[in-house]
Amino acid sequence: MAHADPLAKYNAKRDFSKTAEPKGERAADAGHRFMVQKHDATRLHWDLRLEVDGVMKSWAVTRGPSLNPDDKRLAVQTEDHPISYADFEGTIPAGEYGGGTVMLWDDGWWEPIPGKSAEDLEEGHLHFILHGARMKGEWLLIRLKPRGKERNTNWLLRKIDDDFTGGSDDLVENDVTSVKTGRSMAEIAKGMKAKELASWKKLRANSSPGRGGGPRSGGGGSPQPSRSPPSSARWSIPSPPAPAGSTKSNMTAIAR
Repeated sequence: MAHADPLAKYNAKRDFSKTAEPKGERAADAGHRFMVQKHDATRLHWDLRLEVDGVMKSWAVTRGPSLNPDDKRLAVQTEDHPISYADFEGTIPAGEYGGGTVMLWDDGWWEPIPGKSAEDLEEGHLHFILHGARMKGEWLLIRLKPRGKERNTNWLLRKIDDDFTGGSDDLVENDVTSVKTGRSMAEIAKGMKAKELASWKKLRANSSPGRGGGPRSGGGGSPQPSRSPPSSARWSIPSPPAPAGSTKSNMTAIAR
């Protein structure tokens, strides 16, 4: 039986004769890349993407990621993106889907915590570790129960208490340039030319699991070896309330 193309929705939403975004083709080899794109579209948000089974699973994070474990940031799940999208930085033309400026804001690789795997996403949660230039340490994604006639699948993104915690807006306020080119959002919007940073090239060379760096199993369906569990207080999964200020209309806008 033929399997549905996980990138069909991505391709259907875009006119590749007008946008510089890459056409969606599923990757044949397995990797564990993660990246975040700062996206000034209908509403400014940060697109978190995790490589799973040849595509980038994607969430639009309102207000951006927080290093404060007490914060639960709304993360609206969007369509799967191709792995090639992980290098994209530029401007999507006005009038096109997601029109606006896109910055490669963070990059690196990810892994599930030991004993877990990406298959947990199907159960509505993922406990994982990020090895990025900016986002590091342990994080948690939790899927919310649908309410009413919501068109999107909504999740919460939360930082787990570890050595990489910080203030609620430390990341979004202090890290305002591209990890790939060093450009600001305004410079990208103006089309200012820039070379790829040596630091990003080094990061990519060391962050291509299955392609020359990082772990070689566990990011897809294979669980990592178990370790002794941490304290229940540290790893407890919260019962998330609906994020303050979130409505059906603004959730739809965020996802574009």
